[in-house]
Amino acid sequence: MAIGSLARRKASTILSSSRYVSKYSSYYFSRSFASGSDENDVVVIGGGPGGYVAAIKAAQLGLKTTCIEKRGTLGGTCLNVGCIPSKALLHSSHMFHEAQHSFAQHGVKFSSVEVDLPAMMSQKDKAVAGLTRGIEGLFKKNKVNYVKGYCKFLSPSEVSVDTIDGGNTVVKGKNIIIATGSDVKSLPGLTIDEKRIVSSTGALALTEVPKNLVVIGAGYIGLEMGSVWGRLGSQVTVVEFASDIVPTMDGEVRKQFQRSLEKQKMKFMLKTKVVSVDTAGDVLKLTLEPAAGGEQTTLEADVVLVSAGRVPFTSGLGLDKIGVETDKAGRILVNERFASNVTGVYAIGDVIPGPMLAHKAEEDGVACVEFIAGKEGHVDYDLVPGVCYTHPEVASVGKTEEQVKALGLDYRVGKFPFLANSRAKAIDDAEGIVKVLAEKETDKILGVHIMAPNAGELIHEAVLALHYGASSEDIARTCHAHPTMSEALKEAAMATYDKPIHI
Repeated sequence: MAIGSLARRKASTILSSSRYVSKYSSYYFSRSFASGSDENDVVVIGGGPGGYVAAIKAAQLGLKTTCIEKRGTLGGTCLNVGCIPSKALLHSSHMFHEAQHSFAQHGVKFSSVEVDLPAMMSQKDKAVAGLTRGIEGLFKKNKVNYVKGYCKFLSPSEVSVDTIDGGNTVVKGKNIIIATGSDVKSLPGLTIDEKRIVSSTGALALTEVPKNLVVIGAGYIGLEMGSVWGRLGSQVTVVEFASDIVPTMDGEVRKQFQRSLEKQKMKFMLKTKVVSVDTAGDVLKLTLEPAAGGEQTTLEADVVLVSAGRVPFTSGLGLDKIGVETDKAGRILVNERFASNVTGVYAIGDVIPGPMLAHKAEEDGVACVEFIAGKEGHVDYDLVPGVCYTHPEVASVGKTEEQVKALGLDYRVGKFPFLANSRAKAIDDAEGIVKVLAEKETDKILGVHIMAPNAGELIHEAVLALHYGASSEDIARTCHAHPTMSEALKEAAMATYDKPIHI
């Protein structure tokens, strides 16, 4: 009982002190499990990670719910042309790379290894198809009405849906949640054809391995897709306007990460602007110039990946018709309950301020529906983990060292390299580091940054620790199984408040 009471008190503290988002269509085809014509308690526009999770949660809370989705399959960008297919190709390409470069030293030898790209793509597509069908099954299980089609607002409580079968229906709802996600940010003078000049969508469906791939933008998506094709044989050059790759990453970890990618033969052109791309010949010719201005140069490519970020997608919804307020970036302004300025209209995920991440959208969806149902919801955007799924992966939560310095806090840093971790050495995959930042006086953890083969799995111990205001000593005194990669986090925590054992 004492432990449960303590947990509840800590949770209450978090709820009372958390920072929320700032105050303040033709979309979506209709295979209906049930008609959406009767009034619903909740209507969700968009069936991506935020939308489908919100719809299921609403139904679980006893609310009559309809979800409207344009794509014809559930899961949104993430499942269909984003997170899931990219991770499938990242894994497959990593297996190929390991077979080429690492298997022999583990005693696994063969005369040759080659890429069967159609088979690799088929495996990716199979994974996507199975997961989208799984969400449809969850809709049926939870009795969520599902309408496929593009919709636009008629009023704050009604949307008109042009369905995939050529019909039209009006869906009514006491509460309508906009969860339409985001789209690729375009660049002036570049036309994405998804064949030679591609977004991440086209990069997931190339029919052959390009000899030269140029990636515009050194963010998570660009580096992940660059890694896929680099492992399969492309010469990858990343062009970035800023002075650093992944600007949001901790500076020290970022430098190690870039060195790792360069060892994998990925080239970087930082502080460089793409002026234009000439598509007239068989080879694409990019005109580049320094970001600060100067002499222009030319770079050739077979494929150009435009990966310069994403923008909220609300086109055709008719937000202006019902008076929904947006900011200069096109994001819908909501309060701490995810409510817009229009009564009964809510928004979650990539269409509102905050990290444009699938897991953040899922948390938004659950919290928003809990508020609608008269309960309490909670999302702390300062504690949303970020992961770059290259090899090694980089994962982080909380503040970077640069952010801690900017706040003027006295702090301590603890680090531990995976070269000193027994499991990493045993599997011969020991590139990386754990870095822990903690307040000097209280030892409260401020941020954790991990570069490791499975950093995306290791980070969640740190996420939980930050949620409950743990100290580095709390992690250091927690028994970790041996031998595991997670022991590196324990040792880094030990290094933060005292001294590590194994270095």
